[in-house]
Amino acid sequence: MKKEKKIKIFLALTYLLILSSFLWAFFSNFSFSEISSYEFIKNNHNYFNEIRNKNFFVLSILFFLFTIIWVLLLGFGSPILLIAGFIFGKWIGSIYAVIGLTTGATLLYLIVSYFFKDLVEEKFLKRFIKLSEKFKKNEFNFFLIYRLVGGIPFFISNIIPVIFKVKIKNFIFGSLLGMYPQIFVWSALGQGLNEIIDKNKEPPSISKILFSTEIFIPIIGFILLLIIGIILKNIFYKN
Repeated sequence: MKKEKKIKIFLALTYLLILSSFLWAFFSNFSFSEISSYEFIKNNHNYFNEIRNKNFFVLSILFFLFTIIWVLLLGFGSPILLIAGFIFGKWIGSIYAVIGLTTGATLLYLIVSYFFKDLVEEKFLKRFIKLSEKFKKNEFNFFLIYRLVGGIPFFISNIIPVIFKVKIKNFIFGSLLGMYPQIFVWSALGQGLNEIIDKNKEPPSISKILFSTEIFIPIIGFILLLIIGIILKNIFYKN
């Protein structure tokens, strides 16, 4: 218990320190009234577009490194996906995101497998004992479905496979293929937000945003993936 508490405290303090540093640096330069204004959003949207056009390679590397660090700090996946689509577009953004998230997830999986395996098994093994047996029969296919279905926080989904002892190659390729459909939809949503800001000098209404093709189509895609995920989950967790 003492070891577990120390790990939790260390991770929490590290996360809070980095988050606090970021917030301090951000709000030292911008006020809340500025960041909540549409003019601020549009101006910075144009600024990021200029940076992307002038320093595409450098921005790509920075995004990739940031994504890996974000995953190692147990961050959620959706902000990364929206940013990827917003800056790079749905095609390049989704490819960058899936590679970055898979790399970060693999590193996290290796770290947890090496240092915290006993702790993870203690917490999750009893709950997933039947699933563990299924993984032994056809590891890659079951892990691919596991990634495709989703439904749990991203950082937890990277840790649970430790109890299944998934092979590294299956973890990498299962993550790349299984996560990509969701990543593409979220990246398309990020690109849609970029296009809406680009087209509108004044802030559009909520209804106009929701029913624009840039946003409406990715939402439909997300709903379809959700339905497919529920169907697969019922089959996946059967018996």
